[in-house]
Amino acid sequence: MKNRYFFARHGKSLANEQRIILSSPREGTTGFGLTEEGREQVRASAEAAKAQGILDEKTFIVSSDFTRARETADIIAAVLGVPSVTLSEKLRERRFGDWEKRDDRHYQDVWDRDRHDPSHTEEGVESVDAVRARTTELIRELESEHAEEAIVLVSHGDALQILQTAFESVPGSAHRSLRHLDTAEIRKAEGRID
Repeated sequence: MKNRYFFARHGKSLANEQRIILSSPREGTTGFGLTEEGREQVRASAEAAKAQGILDEKTFIVSSDFTRARETADIIAAVLGVPSVTLSEKLRERRFGDWEKRDDRHYQDVWDRDRHDPSHTEEGVESVDAVRARTTELIRELESEHAEEAIVLVSHGDALQILQTAFESVPGSAHRSLRHLDTAEIRKAEGRID
């Protein structure tokens, strides 16, 4: 691959704090941003990445347009001295359909089905296959437009876990078996997308 990619999961959000599933673009792009703890988590992660020389002011940042991801990207950009952030709907939260605004313990119900059928859309959930297709399409676009850059992808737990399966060349159904990203974690993407 021509670029180095880094996954950045948004910091602790109001939805995380309320322990609800919040995947609707209508509400996700207009509310439910970061908590104060989430902002501090992101600041600390970005400062650590900068101190280690992993990321700098030349880093290209692409973010989901959901408020919690945008706020995360803006903090990372401020810490690194990056002048702007590019938004992409392809990095949005996975849509959880009928589970919207319900207790976050229902994630497990969806993930159990994912293991057996990555194409399922039960209860109006966006399939693993669909998330993988849209996120890998973004990577291909970035590969055609950029070269030799460090690119940070600011997104959400499920979207990044599923994209990680593409980088590691494992089935999308295995996304929950891969090492999970903590809130505000910035991690180098290992592997490649063909």
